[in-house]
Amino acid sequence: MKKKLISTIMVGAMVAGLMAGCGVEATGEKPANTPDKQEAEAAPDKQETEDTAKEETGDSVSADITLWTYPIGNWGNSATVDTMLADFNKEYPDIHVSVEYLDYANGDDQVNTAIEGGQAPDLIMEGPERLVANWGAKGLMVDLSDILDDAGKSEIYASVLSACQTSDGKLFEYPLCMTAHCMAINKTVFEKAGAMQYVDEETHTWTTENFLKAIQAVYDYTGQTVGAVFCGGQGGDQGTRALINNLYGGTFTDAGHTKYTADDEANVKAIETLANTKGLNFDASLQGGDEINLFRQGQLNVAFCWNIAMQLYSDESNDAGFTNNGDEVLFMAFPSEKATDTKLCGGIWGFGVFDNGDADKIAASKIFIQYMADSAEGTPSAVLSSTYFPVRDAVAGSDLTNLYGDVPTMSAYSTLMQYLGDYYQVTPGWAEARTAWWNMLQQVGSGADVKAAVDEFVATANAAAAK
Repeated sequence: MKKKLISTIMVGAMVAGLMAGCGVEATGEKPANTPDKQEAEAAPDKQETEDTAKEETGDSVSADITLWTYPIGNWGNSATVDTMLADFNKEYPDIHVSVEYLDYANGDDQVNTAIEGGQAPDLIMEGPERLVANWGAKGLMVDLSDILDDAGKSEIYASVLSACQTSDGKLFEYPLCMTAHCMAINKTVFEKAGAMQYVDEETHTWTTENFLKAIQAVYDYTGQTVGAVFCGGQGGDQGTRALINNLYGGTFTDAGHTKYTADDEANVKAIETLANTKGLNFDASLQGGDEINLFRQGQLNVAFCWNIAMQLYSDESNDAGFTNNGDEVLFMAFPSEKATDTKLCGGIWGFGVFDNGDADKIAASKIFIQYMADSAEGTPSAVLSSTYFPVRDAVAGSDLTNLYGDVPTMSAYSTLMQYLGDYYQVTPGWAEARTAWWNMLQQVGSGADVKAAVDEFVATANAAAAK
C-alpha cells in the first residue's frame, strides 16, 4: 500500500493487531522534535541544554493518566494493551496509564456521563466522528497541533489529517490506523446455490444486478432469509448506509459535509429495491453485532457489517475466515451498478485528549500519543494491535508498508482500500443523524412509504446539522 496509491484514491476528505502483544523493544532514542546532538554541543551551557532536552522529551513529566478505549481490534484486549504499556513505561517510567475498556453498546453513554460529572478521561481512543465532530466541536478536546511536526504532516495521508482536524486547523485526533468497511458472503453456501457466478472473487466486487441475482439464487436454495437490513440501533450502521448508497450511486451528505442528501432518487430507489427483494429482511431486532453473530452461526448467508477485524477473528467456535460450522467466508465490496465504482465507508482511529485543566496530565497524554502514534519504537506495535492498516507509510523514518507482509489475508484485503469513499462522518448533527437513520429503516420495514420516510430522515438530520 504505497503513499502514491493512497493519495490518488483518497481525494478530498476520504479516509482513509492481528499480532496481539507485539511489544517493540525500546531503543532509548529521543523523539524527532528534540534538540539534536550538534545543537546541544553548540550551546554555551551543556548541562542546561541537556536538562532542557530532558524536559522536552518528557523524562521530567510525572503523572497518572487515564485512557478509555473503544474495542478497536486488540486495543480492547487488556493483555495486549498491558504489553504495550510495559514497553511505554520502559521509556517513560513516571507516566502511569490506567485503562478503561468501552464497548459500542454503552461506551458513548459512559463517556458522556463522565463528562457531565467532570470526570472525563485524560485520553480516549476512537474516530473523528466522536473526537472531532462531537466532543471536539463542543470545546471539550485539546488541540494536538503542537505535537504534529513537519515529519508527521508529510507522513500521514492528507485525507486522514483532514478528517481529524476542524475547518480552522485544530487537531482533535492524532490518527493511528484505518480500514475500509465492507460486507461478506458465505462462499460455501453461495457455491452450493450456484451464486458464485455473480461474484468476482478475484477483485471482491460485484454489480448491483449480480448482487440481486445472487440473493435470489441463495434464497431459492435455502428458503430462508439471506441477509438482514439491521436497524435495531446505530451499531454497524456504516454497513446499511454503504449498501444503500452504493446500489444506484446515491450520496449520504454533500461534498462539503454541510448537509445530508440521502433523499436523492438513487437512495430512494435502493431502499425500495431492498424492501422488495425476497431473501432480504428489514430487521428491527438486530444491530450490526447481532447480524455478525447470525452470519457466523449460518442463519444468515450475507453480512453487511464486516471489515478486516471480522475476517481475521477466531475463537473456540470458528477459525479465521470461516463460520462456526466451517463454511468459508469471502469478504466483498458493496455492489454498485458498475462494480469498480463501489465506495466503501472508512474507519479512522486514533487518540484524543480531553481538556480537564491539568497541564501535567495533558503533557503526559501528549507524550503517550507521540509514543504510540508517532515513534519508531511504539507505533508498529500499536498499529498491529489494532488489526487495521497504518495511516502513514512511515513513522520517524521507519517503514510501515510491510507490517502485515506475512499475513496473506491482510494483503488480499488491502485491495479494498482503493475503494474508500468520502469520510462524511464529520458532518454536523452526526449523532442525531445516526439515530434518525435507523428509525427511518424501521419505518420502511414496517411498511411506511419509502420516500416519506427518507424525507423525514433528511429533515431531522439537517435540522440537527443546522443547530
